[in-house]
Amino acid sequence: MSDASDPGSTPTLAEVQARVADVEGWLTDAQIQALHEAARACPPGGRIVEIGSFRGRSTVVLASSAPADVEIVAIDPHAGNDRGPQEIEGFEAEAATDHEVFNRNLADAGVAERVRHVRAFSDAAHGDVADPIDVLFIDGAHRFGPARADIRDWGARVAPGGRMLIHDSFSSIGVTLAILVELLVSPEWRYDGRAGSLTSYRRTHQSPGARATSALRQLAQLPWFARNVAIKVLMVTGRHDWARKLGHDGETWPY
Repeated sequence: MSDASDPGSTPTLAEVQARVADVEGWLTDAQIQALHEAARACPPGGRIVEIGSFRGRSTVVLASSAPADVEIVAIDPHAGNDRGPQEIEGFEAEAATDHEVFNRNLADAGVAERVRHVRAFSDAAHGDVADPIDVLFIDGAHRFGPARADIRDWGARVAPGGRMLIHDSFSSIGVTLAILVELLVSPEWRYDGRAGSLTSYRRTHQSPGARATSALRQLAQLPWFARNVAIKVLMVTGRHDWARKLGHDGETWPY
């Protein structure tokens, strides 16, 4: 396997997937590929910012895949809140472990020296990151207010032509509402598609016609969103057999 710390190395997708095979987190293989491709396309000397790292699965993907001179910034307070599905707060005891495992996973993958971790809430971390951002990955708080603030405030710092990827889109109610408010008819954010719940947007000026096309493509995802919400309700109420009838065969929420 290539060494991510070697400036001349260019890990393949398969190598990146192998590095995170045992790292806990919520990224499918298709989503790993999307992050891998976005990071590889980051311009030389550029900057990638991640909001929400948990135990480092996405962080390792981004740091392994980016060109050697790209800055990687991971923002996560590891405070025990917004930790995962149905883990909004009250997990302070697990926070120290999350932080320890995060650092160990980065070291094991050979990317610890590549990543600058800002241990702060995203709304308090703006002063720790310079402009511009070339690739922004958002997987932070999923409630509407914080999710909207991340999309709006951090998105405003993405360079023209840059990319913003958002996890749990059309899966989390709060994230989806934030997308509909901030991005549905945005004149500067074009919807490029999704891998499961990982959506990709490009910052570019859009004509009225292009805005309409982008909006329609996003609205077309709402039936999938409704299915995901229904699955979550069924799982919370213990009706896993009904969830399977909707095509969900896992024990975790759809992502």
